[in-house]
Amino acid sequence: MEERNKTLGEFIIEKQSDFKYSSGELSRIINSIRLAAKVVNYKVNKAGLVDIIGAAGDQNIQGEDQQKLDVYANEVFIQTLINREIVCGIASEENDDFITVAGSDNSHNNKYVVLMDPLDGSSNIDVNVSVGTIFSVYRRVTPVGTPVSIEDFLQPGTKQVAAGYVTYGTSTMLVYTTGHGVNGFTLNPAIGTFYLSHPDMQFSKDGNIYSINEGNYVHFPQGVKDYIKYCQSEEGDRPYTSRYIGSLVSDIHRNMIKGGIYIYPTSSKSPKGKLRLLYECNPMAFITEQAGGKASDGFGRIMEIQPTELHQRVPFFCGSYNMVEKAEEFMAKYS
Repeated sequence: MEERNKTLGEFIIEKQSDFKYSSGELSRIINSIRLAAKVVNYKVNKAGLVDIIGAAGDQNIQGEDQQKLDVYANEVFIQTLINREIVCGIASEENDDFITVAGSDNSHNNKYVVLMDPLDGSSNIDVNVSVGTIFSVYRRVTPVGTPVSIEDFLQPGTKQVAAGYVTYGTSTMLVYTTGHGVNGFTLNPAIGTFYLSHPDMQFSKDGNIYSINEGNYVHFPQGVKDYIKYCQSEEGDRPYTSRYIGSLVSDIHRNMIKGGIYIYPTSSKSPKGKLRLLYECNPMAFITEQAGGKASDGFGRIMEIQPTELHQRVPFFCGSYNMVEKAEEFMAKYS
C-alpha cells in the first residue's frame, strides 16, 4: 500500500514498537480518541443546523436539557475512554477534579492517564470558526492496582508518552506524536476513515507569521510589546504577517504548516497567563518540539515546568524555533 493511502489504524499498528512499555494500551488509547473525534466531528458540523450550543433551559424532544457542545464533547471523550477500559484516570479542562477509572472488575490495573481540552475554541462555534480537541497521555507514577492520585496528573510535560490534537474545520485532521515525530491524518467523512495526509510534519526554523491578540497590547509585558514592534518593523524579511484566530489548535496548526509563532503572554488582566499548562500548553509543546519547533513560557522550556495544580495557567510562546528564541531575547531584557 502506498504511503499516502495509509489509514490511521494501519499506521498505529505499524508504529506499535514506538510505544515504550506498552503492550497495546497506548494504541488503543489513540484508537479511542479517533473514535470519539469522529463522533464530535459529526456534532460540530451539525452545529450550524441545530441549536447544539443549547441555551440554558432548552429541552429536547425527550425532555432532557440540551447540552452545550463543549460539555457534549467532554462526555463523548470521557465515556469512550472509560468504556474501552484502557486508562486509569482522566483529567479535563471541563472538570474541576480528575476522574478515577476502575475496570469492570473494580481493578485499577491500567497504566495510563489522559488529560484533555475536549473542545478548544468553543466560543467560536457560532461563527463557524475552526475548533479542536487537545489531548495528552502520561504513564501513571502511582502503583498499578491502586486508584490514581493527583500526582499521576501533576507530571512535567517531559514525561508525556503521547500528545495530539484534532482540528474540526474545512477538513477534520488528527495530529499526534509519541515522541517519534509528528504525523497528521485527514478524515474522509464519506467512509469515516482517517488517512495519513501530512507525514513527518515540521515547523520551519523561521517564519513570517505572528499570532497574538493585539487588542490586549496595553496589558502586555514590555518584552512582548517590544517583540511585537520588532515583528512590525520594516527590516530584512519583516514586517511579519499578523494572523490570529483565537482557537489555539487552529493557530498552532496553521503556524506549523506555514511557519510562525503563537504567543499568549501574561497580562495585567491575566497575571499568570490564560492557557492551561496541563491541557493545552504541555501537549502543544510536545508536538511542537517533535516538529522541530520551540515552546516556552517566555523564559524557559514549557515541558520542564513542574505542575502544582490541575488547572494551572502559564504564559505560552510556541512555534518556529528561531522566532521563539528571538521573543525570549526580548523577554530576557526585563527579567
